[in-house]
Amino acid sequence: MTIKVVRGNPTPEELAAALAVVRARAAVASAAASGAPVPRDSWADPARIAGHRVPRPSPSAWTRTYWPG
Repeated sequence: MTIKVVRGNPTPEELAAALAVVRARAAVASAAASGAPVPRDSWADPARIAGHRVPRPSPSAWTRTYWPG
């Protein structure tokens, strides 16, 4: 795989960030093509927030409806 900068003068950090995105997308595409299950991102996991207790409705419930963490 060859990556070529056509315009601009990216810093090494910008080039590394762009390369990381390209490599991650290529890894997901190759995993999907091989039939291997794609690992689920922890941010998309509903269990991340479902494990917390939901406040019961009351006049002061709005004070407890923040996202912990």
